[in-house]
Amino acid sequence: MIEKINEKDVWEQLTVADKPIFLYGMGLGAEKILSQFEQNGIKAEGIFASDEFVRGHSFKGYKVKKYSEVCEEYNDFIVVLCFATRLDNVLKNIEKIAKERTVYAPDVPVAGGGLFTREFVKENDEKFEYVYSHLADDESKRVYLSIINYKISGKIDYLLNTFADKDKIYSDILRLNGNENIMDLGAYDGDTIEEFLNATGGKYKSIIALEPDAKNYKKLVRNTEKSENITCLNMGAWDKKDTLIFSAKAGRNSKLSAEGNSVKVTDIDSLNFSADFIKMDVEGSEMKALCGGEKTITEQKPKLYVCAYHRNEDLYALPLKIWEMNKDYKIYFRHSKYIPAWESNFYCLP
Repeated sequence: MIEKINEKDVWEQLTVADKPIFLYGMGLGAEKILSQFEQNGIKAEGIFASDEFVRGHSFKGYKVKKYSEVCEEYNDFIVVLCFATRLDNVLKNIEKIAKERTVYAPDVPVAGGGLFTREFVKENDEKFEYVYSHLADDESKRVYLSIINYKISGKIDYLLNTFADKDKIYSDILRLNGNENIMDLGAYDGDTIEEFLNATGGKYKSIIALEPDAKNYKKLVRNTEKSENITCLNMGAWDKKDTLIFSAKAGRNSKLSAEGNSVKVTDIDSLNFSADFIKMDVEGSEMKALCGGEKTITEQKPKLYVCAYHRNEDLYALPLKIWEMNKDYKIYFRHSKYIPAWESNFYCLP
């Protein structure tokens, strides 16, 4: 695999940069980037935000400026993107800035430690190569390589040329027919349930939806209460029944943590649900969820939609686990509209 990767690590590029470096965005993403800057001895010259968010305030000791203000003060500079988005108007603005400046969007894992580097790929070369060579179609292989190149380099062009239409994923790959029993793990507020229903014209047999965050769960219940045969559970997905600590600080990306509120979790097999289709977006607990569903997945052979962007190892570890349970799964890989590489998912057909 490593011989297919021509890019250098983004952190290496930023370390030797000969232009001022400005962070674009604030919040948790910027905190993670600044922490990595400190570890690598990289200096941030300043921070700017979208005009509507600039109100003369500061972030981490930096006065937050408008992009136009930075352009007036500096002839040239490097932009490091520090937030996630799939909004068309924001993506267009990022593309506009990328035509004027060098833009990086460093990949920092949502869960787990370490960085996605050339060395990481080299250390796991055989696993990456096996997954790449066994993906179901050429488009999966193309996107897989692009996402690896992006994660190493931070170059957004690799993402911009991989955006897949989610409707086509449902119609051309998953091909739900409206006669499925659906399990939605990490249901958030019901947004993916809406995706399922749009794909099937509102038809389904039954849906069981798990959401561990209390606020999100209330929204989920409210958004599905008028629909029949939808069971909502205020629980997380894991490899066994347990009670764990859950952090809700990240909103949509709330996840299991060392600090937070206690939450019940369960394994798939204990739900005793006859699943035809399982979606997993469980903020870094996908491997635990797969392990907890080994009997269900092995015996019932449901279609799977598994998020692959929370941990560095997800790109090889998750498909290898799925093939271990059923070697006949055809696994597709697609990236839907998002910067950074969120919404990079495996779609698996028995």
